[in-house]
Amino acid sequence: MRYAIVTETYPPEVNGVALTVQGLETGLRARGHAVQVIRPRQPADAANADDNSLLVRGAALPRYPGLRFGLPATQRLTRHWQATRPDAIYIATEGPLGWSAMRAARRLGIAVASGFHTRFDEYLPEYGAAWLQATALRWMRRFHNQAGATLVPTEELRQFLAANGFARVQLLARAVDNLQFDPRRRDPALREEWGIDGHGFAAIYVGRLAGEKNLPLAVRAFRRIQQVRPKARFVFVGDGPLRERLQRENPDFIFAGIQRGDALARHFASGDLFLFPSRSETFGNVTLEAMASGLATVAFDYGAARQYLRHGVSGAAVNEDAAFIDSAVRLAEDDALRQGMGAAAHAAMQQLHPERVVADFEAVLRALSAQRTGYVVDAA
Repeated sequence: MRYAIVTETYPPEVNGVALTVQGLETGLRARGHAVQVIRPRQPADAANADDNSLLVRGAALPRYPGLRFGLPATQRLTRHWQATRPDAIYIATEGPLGWSAMRAARRLGIAVASGFHTRFDEYLPEYGAAWLQATALRWMRRFHNQAGATLVPTEELRQFLAANGFARVQLLARAVDNLQFDPRRRDPALREEWGIDGHGFAAIYVGRLAGEKNLPLAVRAFRRIQQVRPKARFVFVGDGPLRERLQRENPDFIFAGIQRGDALARHFASGDLFLFPSRSETFGNVTLEAMASGLATVAFDYGAARQYLRHGVSGAAVNEDAAFIDSAVRLAEDDALRQGMGAAAHAAMQQLHPERVVADFEAVLRALSAQRTGYVVDAA
């Protein structure tokens, strides 16, 4: 079959949405389908795209260097899909390009599935716009209720959206590449670069360095860890608008920047404890990557942590800041406990299979294509 995937973000951009979309794309291709990705043009792109992609105009995302969003392109997409009609379309993002794709698909009667990847309404308080949260949720509901299915990664999120008027919400689980993320990637030479001897300790955070990630809590937790392990190091992997400030305020921290592929896997596996303080994730792919890498993880009890992290077995899933800090300190000072939890985390991730996720995704798109049913726009 022929499918189109529309996304505002795509590798080499590094974030959960970009990597999830790429995984679905490559998975569909491996199953024999023709897949075209529609996305904003990136600076590194060649002048002409190949048949597997359609590049549209984009603009830089404010406060996020290296990330872009697509500009409106309804007419172009309409003409393109009239000439080369896909059997179904997956729209991964709700930006201007995503809205354009939704309009074009509805004009042409093409089946659409959307992906709910980001709780934009929860980001707003961090940027001084908490008063817009209800409006943002209505905006997202209006977008997704035009699709034949809205795909979400957890049952928790499915129930939340259904309770808030989102229609046709379906669970599509996530998985992790267990060949890439593995404890055997641990690299003593990398740890030596971090200034850690054989029995030293490294806490690690992987993700955007941005206000919505609640990073001051991770800093507070690590400062408490230093009281019991004075030689401990804290490694930040990623980039974002808070990096300069974090570096200035914490000159003893290690900032590794954005890492990809095998280098990212080595960074994960070379840590000893994963601290993930974010409260704004719809899922949190990095939680699964850390667990697959054999790291005990401290995270808040929702998203990936609620679905896959067993409190007291493979890490700590907490509900309060104080519990986050206390759990981090306890695991940092008890090597045997932490290592046992890391082994349990790695074992748990061996039950997740990316091939199964792609098969379920394919089944959703096939079913929507077969239905060819028009849905009424929710004007709420």
